[in-house]
Amino acid sequence: MDMKRIAFIALALITVILFTAACQSNVDNNSDQPVVIEDNQQKGDEVKNQEEETQEEIEKETQEEIEEETEENTVKEIDLEVVKPNEAGEVMVLMYHHIKEPEAEWSRTPDNFRRDLKELYDRGFRPISLYDYATGNITTEAGMTPLVITFDDGNQNNFNMIEDENGEWIIDPDCAVGILVAFNERYPDFPLEATFYINGGVPFGQKEFVEYKLNYIVDKGMDIGNHTITHVNFTNTTPQIIQEEIGKLSKFIKEYLPNYEVNTLALPFGSKPSNKEWHKYLAEGEYEGENYENVAILEVGWDPYHSPFSNNFNPLKIRRVRGSETKVDGVGLYDWLKAFDEGKRLRYISDGDPNYISVPEEYKNSVSDSKKQQLIRTY
Repeated sequence: MDMKRIAFIALALITVILFTAACQSNVDNNSDQPVVIEDNQQKGDEVKNQEEETQEEIEKETQEEIEEETEENTVKEIDLEVVKPNEAGEVMVLMYHHIKEPEAEWSRTPDNFRRDLKELYDRGFRPISLYDYATGNITTEAGMTPLVITFDDGNQNNFNMIEDENGEWIIDPDCAVGILVAFNERYPDFPLEATFYINGGVPFGQKEFVEYKLNYIVDKGMDIGNHTITHVNFTNTTPQIIQEEIGKLSKFIKEYLPNYEVNTLALPFGSKPSNKEWHKYLAEGEYEGENYENVAILEVGWDPYHSPFSNNFNPLKIRRVRGSETKVDGVGLYDWLKAFDEGKRLRYISDGDPNYISVPEEYKNSVSDSKKQQLIRTY
């Protein structure tokens, strides 16, 4: 075979090989392309399905939230003749100072305080905030009686921290806060509502825990109230001193709770300025460029106070009941419970609906004109 023929055959073989390789490449590419398209389509479907599932979950969660909120805001219809609500009745605002041993005129032992709470619970009393009482926002369960619990002076036994056996700091189970929280955990239908009236300095003692304690109280839904910066006797004060005492304490609290509004005042010693024209500064005033306004002012007082819907109700003159059995002169907590039982004082009975004021027909005229924008129901 001559050289030209050999070269021709070799060239032909190379051409065939190259052509075959090119064809195979095209086949591979063409066979891969549909797979890629199929993968993209599958991924697109998966993304679409995930989006639909996410949207369904969001809609489901939203619907559940709406249903829960609707259930909370829906007030069950009641039979007035059975429940017999009387929202013209009186409300007790309890006043405590120390929770400690031994029992004394201004001290309640931890066990006796627990007994008070259980007695009130069993008798159908349920705590509300002072603000809600003062503004007439009564959401207490139908058939139950609203109650306000207050503590004066910010004593350490109101909120105390102790070390447990492991060296961890915990809330003292025998302090007021510890007892209230534990009672609410055991009886969830006894709301965790109370107002702690503090002065300046180191409220509740234990300087290193002041910020924690104030925030804990508010985070739990309870309240901090104004008891003036120095626990002043207002009798012989001036407008300047009144505003400084109240305004300075408000500023002090805002250092720890910048977004919290202090809007209630408990009068130290139950005192008021001898000049009645200066009483207005107890309700509102200004100190160092900051205004304060109190929607409720608590006296010492010795008896249950009027319904917030009563013609006689004045939120700036609310009387209180001492949570004590020592030297109470017949006007302590248990004396008033007995008076309610015997019908000597008219007890507030809630209808469970803040949009209505429900009273027996004979008490209809006792409802304040200023409250008649709410619907009145009688029976």
